Amino acid sequence: MSNVDVATLVQQIHDAPLRIVLAITGGGSRAISALLEMPGASRTVLEATVPYCAAALVDWIKAKPEHFCSECTARAMAMAGYQRALKYSPNSADQLVAGVACTASLVSDRHKHGAHRIHIALQSAVATQTWSLVLHKGTRNRAQEEAIAARLVLNSIAQGAGLESRLPLSLQQESIVENRCDAPEAWQRLLAGTLAATRLRGTVILPKIVFPGAFNPLHPGHRAMAKLAARRLSAEVAYELSIVNADKPPIDFIELDQRARQFADNETLWLTHASTFVEKSAIFPGAAFLVGVDTIERIAEPRFYGDNVDRCRAALDEIAGRGCRFLVFGRAQGQRFLSLSDLTLPGNLAAICDEVPAAEFREDVSSTELRKRHSSP
Repeated sequence: MSNVDVATLVQQIHDAPLRIVLAITGGGSRAISALLEMPGASRTVLEATVPYCAAALVDWIKAKPEHFCSECTARAMAMAGYQRALKYSPNSADQLVAGVACTASLVSDRHKHGAHRIHIALQSAVATQTWSLVLHKGTRNRAQEEAIAARLVLNSIAQGAGLESRLPLSLQQESIVENRCDAPEAWQRLLAGTLAATRLRGTVILPKIVFPGAFNPLHPGHRAMAKLAARRLSAEVAYELSIVNADKPPIDFIELDQRARQFADNETLWLTHASTFVEKSAIFPGAAFLVGVDTIERIAEPRFYGDNVDRCRAALDEIAGRGCRFLVFGRAQGQRFLSLSDLTLPGNLAAICDEVPAAEFREDVSSTELRKRHSSP
């Protein structure tokens, strides 16, 4: 690995086959200028954007992050960029297309209680990579921190392009923490949408009970629900984690690996490319799906079917036609506990739902609340 200047590195990047969509917020935007000022930028940059305000970043990743400056947010930004890069390069080999993102918290005109930090992510068809750097506070001005952020962005692009050259960063005994997950072929195909499902753990090949969820994190309430369902329906439960979501970017490979590792080897876990229950019912015909009341309400909302009531009704009929049912668990919402019996559902959906009453099961633990308790930027 050799050190070069900015002009040399950028020229090498433009000569490499990698094409990127770049999203930068909070710092590091000089990387965009460096790339665009050098001839040949059109060979590398498909799109570059700076979603600087909170609303713009939320719009970019289609969700409000728990921390705007974190590795997790950088990965979500990079995945959103990767999806756009695919759209702009339909004839390119997937492994030559990437989303690159940087979210940073640097010197400002107001005091910041948290650390000055930089998080960068690169998402391709085959891997998710991240670079995180915490800067010594109070030792540099904004321009100096910006220069480090921009150079780190360019170095990450160079690494993604397979180059050996790097820009020196002038760090003060500060360490870059790198994280990478190289996806197995099945995961790559799931992300690409050429594979519908793959069994990662366990032995249940044709599950009669399927527990779909984000499992972020998996908690004792999930396992208690699975145990009750297995006893009630006399079958083993298979957990299902979809790499795609109806209204968010797909789960990146680092995140997918972290969530999958929560499950024991004797617990059956399926990974799918199925964001809707119509798709899930095609993969698991005849299965009973374990869901909460909030999920069963969303299934019946026409907004998830292009605001088309007829499409919604047809989707519910399709699920029922495959012999699938829903075992519905109640959930605390504010000061009340909402059960299936409290809902007014379309008749064709209500006909395939069975309630687990609060007297039989109630667990007020929330994955969202657990993340808030334990998460840090």
